[in-house]
Amino acid sequence: MVRYAMRFLEAKGALVALAADGEAPADAERRPLTVAAAEGTLGHLRGETIGADDPGLIARSLNGERVELVDRAAGEPTPLVAGLEVASAAAVPLRAHGVLVGTLVIAEPRDGVFAPEDVRLLSTVATHAAIVIANARFFEMVHHAKEQWETAFDALSEGIAVVDVQGSIRRANRSLAAMLGSAIPSVIGRDLGTALLGESPALVELLAAARRGDRAQPLVLRSAPLGRTLRVNAARIPSPEQEASVVVLVEDVTDQQHMESQLIQSEKLAAVGQLVSGVAHELNNPLTSIAGLSEFLLEQKELGSKDRGHLRVIHEQAERAGRIVRNLLTFARKGPAEQGRVNLNDVIQRTLLLMAHDLKLKDITVEKVLPTIPEILGDRHALQQAVLNLLNNAAQAVAENTPGRRRLICVNTWFDQRVRMRVSDSGPGIPDAVVPQLFTPFFTTKEPGQGTGLGLSITYSIVEAHGGRINLERPPDGGAAFLVDLPPAPLTPSPASAVEDAAGRKALDPSAPVVKRTILLVDDDPAVRRMVKALFGREGHTVEVARTPQHALDLVRTRSYDLILADARATARDHLFVEHLIAAHPGLKERILVATGDVRASTDEALAHLGLRYVRKPFNLRDLRDEAARVWAAAIGTIE
Repeated sequence: MVRYAMRFLEAKGALVALAADGEAPADAERRPLTVAAAEGTLGHLRGETIGADDPGLIARSLNGERVELVDRAAGEPTPLVAGLEVASAAAVPLRAHGVLVGTLVIAEPRDGVFAPEDVRLLSTVATHAAIVIANARFFEMVHHAKEQWETAFDALSEGIAVVDVQGSIRRANRSLAAMLGSAIPSVIGRDLGTALLGESPALVELLAAARRGDRAQPLVLRSAPLGRTLRVNAARIPSPEQEASVVVLVEDVTDQQHMESQLIQSEKLAAVGQLVSGVAHELNNPLTSIAGLSEFLLEQKELGSKDRGHLRVIHEQAERAGRIVRNLLTFARKGPAEQGRVNLNDVIQRTLLLMAHDLKLKDITVEKVLPTIPEILGDRHALQQAVLNLLNNAAQAVAENTPGRRRLICVNTWFDQRVRMRVSDSGPGIPDAVVPQLFTPFFTTKEPGQGTGLGLSITYSIVEAHGGRINLERPPDGGAAFLVDLPPAPLTPSPASAVEDAAGRKALDPSAPVVKRTILLVDDDPAVRRMVKALFGREGHTVEVARTPQHALDLVRTRSYDLILADARATARDHLFVEHLIAAHPGLKERILVATGDVRASTDEALAHLGLRYVRKPFNLRDLRDEAARVWAAAIGTIE
């Protein structure tokens, strides 16, 4: 265009200066100009920027929105731009669709004069040039917007497809192609429903609703071809045609659903923990009295053999129920109850001894390789529960073996930076569908009434609470194996632990003389009060029962007690009774023994902070006697 105008008017130079794009029309006169094209004597100006306040002819033409014309007849040369003067020139504004887009300049025409027809021709050329430039800019904007849209279309993590009335994919982004495991060209033309879900009437109905313009709820569907869970939404693309296309948004929500299910399971676990805390307290009190009183009666020498047998059954069943409660407590607790140095091989041997009779009846062989390994730091009873659960799981698995297949359980331990245990069985193995839920609480493959679904989840919690890991292995020759690894205990035991026995408590001298003591009992359960009074009363001790925690505080102010046995949940004025007692009488701290069946973190933290001795419900007579003796010994300084 610049060359054409320059040649037509036989000028020595020509240029087009364009206003900066994107400004509002009202600000056109303030826009800087950029020389987009220049020829002849003005060629050196190509790419230069001309400010809106430039005194030259070009800026004046744009700012005044009129043709600016100078020729030799004017006399003095006229500045075209600052620093460049010409004898004659014409500057014509370029206007299209009501918007100034720039200026067309012709310098030094033939004879140095612009004839009237030259000016008219220049104006006509400028009008067409302005339209061409405006259209070019418009198409550039459209192209740029298209590139931006396509970039965003392909950058979305969700799959997007445009489908026609037959449900065939006409356009797809990279995420959808990746979801279908193909390149984009391979996806085009495929039926969306078949590719994503196979046969899906629900998706067909969703697409039909979208074509009608109805607002349908997104679908969450399981994709058999992809093995994933998808959320699908659809909307009609506005079109004058009767049968419009539909845009479909496909989101893979498999991981999200898994996290949601984990959250639900965690909430269920928290609810169960709260339930167990209350139930354990309610069960532990009657179990404590049943086990304690039956044991108390079993110590009577004049008891007949038949009655003794009945009482022994009662006592054993009470202890069995107590183990079930402890199992639930272990499930509800967030960490090991008591820390001590534990030999894992010893735990395995003791557990196998407990199971020996049952394993023999079921014709199950146990092979074990238990070399010397370092001790671990943890709760012996919880670890034994974990081992018992794994062995029970293996025993139940091999019991399903077909005739002729050996019923074998192998237990191995070794040490390589961590203490490791492997429990494997020759059972039928674990199906793929079961593996993801293996450690999920309440999940069981057994018949109703045959299992609680807590065994492996409890084991997982115990191992994790001890800083360990548990993993499933599936040997190629069949069966299943669980691998547990735990951190070893420090090589040098602390002085305190060196003088403690296996239970983590200081040993007592059984030959110490019995001294008559005065005991204050703070417990709201009548059966527990009866059992404690019977036990200590037979040994000559005096037991006083406080009606309420506040009554106990009143008694302590006026009387002296050798032992204060208090229920952990006993409260006075919205605080634990023992907290009030120690605050009011710090000197009595060594004489307090707490009986607890609680699993609430707040109770455990309070007892740990106070540094009190405690005995866990349901306890037997020996536990209670031993703990009471330790309190008395500590009070008189016989145990340092």
